[in-house]
Amino acid sequence: MVNEFLTYLSVEKRYSKHTTVSYKNDLSQLVEYLLTTYEFSTPEFASYPMLRSWIVTLVDQEMQPKSINRKIACLRSFYHFLQKKECITKDPTLKIRALKVKKSLPVFVEEDNMIKLLDLIEFNNTFESTRDKLVLELLYATGIRLSELIGLKTVDINFFQKTIKVLGKGNKERIIPIHDAFIVLAKEYINKKKSESFGNINQFFVVTNSGEQVYPMFIYRLVRTYLDQITTVDKRSPHVLRHTFATHLLNKGADLNAIKDLLGHTSLAATQVYTHNSIDKLKSIFDQAHPKS
Repeated sequence: MVNEFLTYLSVEKRYSKHTTVSYKNDLSQLVEYLLTTYEFSTPEFASYPMLRSWIVTLVDQEMQPKSINRKIACLRSFYHFLQKKECITKDPTLKIRALKVKKSLPVFVEEDNMIKLLDLIEFNNTFESTRDKLVLELLYATGIRLSELIGLKTVDINFFQKTIKVLGKGNKERIIPIHDAFIVLAKEYINKKKSESFGNINQFFVVTNSGEQVYPMFIYRLVRTYLDQITTVDKRSPHVLRHTFATHLLNKGADLNAIKDLLGHTSLAATQVYTHNSIDKLKSIFDQAHPKS
């Protein structure tokens, strides 16, 4: 039933390949644990004590609560699927509770530093340098995820309507507006890309120095190289620019629901984390301006 469950996730639920592989690995680890600990080879009929014992083992191994919670989410989905298929009559995960995760505020780059990076640092006229600036501008101007940037195709850029189309989590498409300065940069990049003689022009928008589709570590290294020049924040990853996009919009008065749609969040709760940073700014303004502060 495990293979049938994984097919259900990818075909019917339209989970990403990354999530499906993660769930497959989680269930494989569960099977290995059940065999080793209980000599039990059918995870479909595992009991609550067995599953709880596995979770406790993961805690004892000092696995991060966030990672354990993802495995718990996998178990819930799996046994809910089995119950739906009438393979089992009782869900053994009903009494399993997620672990408490320490909440941390999103790390973001200050506005002055982003202006310094994109407007003051000199990028030369080469394809590589133009591509690097494009990546930084794209992440900051749209707030797209790393996976969305990697999967972005040239045909997804609509210069007439000034938008880009991205494929987000759950294979959900969304349209994001782009500004004029980015359009100018994107056209310059495309021209340089064509002049590089990569052979057949890659369908993917952002490519490596050899014309191949970029990959996660390539973008991580690129972003970190430039953020190292303008900030000392602990995290200097592509996701930090997504946080920066949302925080700066909120600080400028953008509607929270609009930011939710731009980020591709399914619920407002995921977006509300950015209000904490905004409240800190409001407190600072209050302390400076209010006569009784």
